[in-house]
Amino acid sequence: MEEKVETPETKTTEAAVEAPVPQKDDSAVISPDLEFVNAVIKGGGESLKKCYQCATCSVVCNLTPADNPFPRKEMIYAQWGMKDKLFGNPDIWLCHQCSDCTAYCPRGAKPGEVLNAVRKLSIEKYAFPRFLGKAVGNPGALILLLAVPAVIFLIILAAIGHLDLAAIPRNELGQISYAKFLKSYYIDGVFVPIAMFAVISFAVGISRYWKDMSRASELTQGTSEKGLVSTILSTISDIVSHKRFEQCNVAKDRKLAHLLVFFSFIGLAITTTWAVVYLYGYEIMHAMGKTPYSWMLGESPYPLTDPVKILANASALGLLIGISLVISNRLKNKEKAGSGGYYDWLFINIVFLIMATGILSELIRLADIAVLAYVVYFIHLIVVFFLIAYAPFSKMAHMVYRATAMVFAKQTGRDIEIE
Repeated sequence: MEEKVETPETKTTEAAVEAPVPQKDDSAVISPDLEFVNAVIKGGGESLKKCYQCATCSVVCNLTPADNPFPRKEMIYAQWGMKDKLFGNPDIWLCHQCSDCTAYCPRGAKPGEVLNAVRKLSIEKYAFPRFLGKAVGNPGALILLLAVPAVIFLIILAAIGHLDLAAIPRNELGQISYAKFLKSYYIDGVFVPIAMFAVISFAVGISRYWKDMSRASELTQGTSEKGLVSTILSTISDIVSHKRFEQCNVAKDRKLAHLLVFFSFIGLAITTTWAVVYLYGYEIMHAMGKTPYSWMLGESPYPLTDPVKILANASALGLLIGISLVISNRLKNKEKAGSGGYYDWLFINIVFLIMATGILSELIRLADIAVLAYVVYFIHLIVVFFLIAYAPFSKMAHMVYRATAMVFAKQTGRDIEIE
């Protein structure tokens, strides 16, 4: 019988055969950002840790793409504090907070509320300047934010000697005139710069967000055949029609409320522009030695039968109904969809105050109660300042960031088509 002789060579060969083949380690070490997790919880996503990844939320969502759906993966990212996976992610904005996911969640994890908190933190991240992004979402900073416009207008009123409200003269017809209280060029001298500031802030924030979405290429599925202009027009059509809200079940009533608020603001913006033409058109032609056109009425107040007043009052009425429906729907669906946090209600209350002080300013003026009319009008200027100056940092920014995410998603083949 032949005896097998072991040599160093055969031992090496056998050892190589028996030894396990080294495998490539694809695992990744995740270091949870607990500060971010706590920020999500504090910002309205207090139910975050209840999620046990059953994927019901993604199943019931009618707005999520079938390939790589949301919001299940976003709940994972939020639980693990993976903020980089969330901030450069268009899906957190493609979510319209229908709250179907929240209503059907078997654990009460409220994914809609969690994504809303993530959107708030996203706005803070891209905000310019960043300290305002944090301040607007902080209840402790509210008084300071309101004090800024109050002090500005008080300084102007003191400079022109109009702090004594009872001594403010009336116009030639003996009427209360807000133009006598505070000339339009003082108001425009404040609002034009803050509007420019808001536009610049939005531009910087959106630029930062777009770059992060572009870097997060794993979320893209290809390139749309549509050009960018066509994509933007398609997105505008989606926004104007609000047709995505029709895909919601629990909060389907939000469509009418949002439409009324949206178009009321458009109507009020047109009214403001129209009034500017009335005023400055009249003054410019007068300064040039020409007779102003008959429709250029100069300083307000304008007759209730004038087209600009009709549009203004119709828009104010639409805003009254719209924001009242927003509040009613919030309260009606709070058990299923969640009631929202400070950040949500701040925006709702500011819009409500703009509507209320705007309507009251006209009614009290018509009732000829001068001092009260000027006080209400002063408050109206403060809340309008708040809305415009802090728009890039408040929930009003949702419209801009969501539109940007929709354009990006359409361009990369990520979005779904809504018929």
